[in-house]
Amino acid sequence: MNQERVFKVLLGPHISEKASILADSKKQFVFKVATDATKLEIKKAVEQLFEVKVAEVAVLNVKGKTKRTARGLGKRNDWKKAYVSLQPGQDIDFASAE
Repeated sequence: MNQERVFKVLLGPHISEKASILADSKKQFVFKVATDATKLEIKKAVEQLFEVKVAEVAVLNVKGKTKRTARGLGKRNDWKKAYVSLQPGQDIDFASAE
C-alpha cells in the first residue's frame, strides 16, 4: 500500500469516553476512516503508520444526524469508524506518533 493511500484511509483517531475505556482496558483503538476503506486496507495502514501488529479490525458505518437549522432540516455526513484490536504486547502512543 502506498503512503498516499495510508493517509487517505486513516482520517484520525476518534476520541470519546468509550474509545478511552477501550484503549485502556482492551488495547483497542478507534479511528475515523474513509467511507470506501476495507478492513484489510485499515489493518495495513495502521501497521504501516504506527509500526504495530493488528489482531482484528471491526468497522461501523455511522449515519449522519438530522439537525434543525434556520433554513429547515439539514443532515450531517455519514462516516465510518474502525475498532482496531492490537496483538498482545503492542501499544499505540499518539503523542510520539509522527
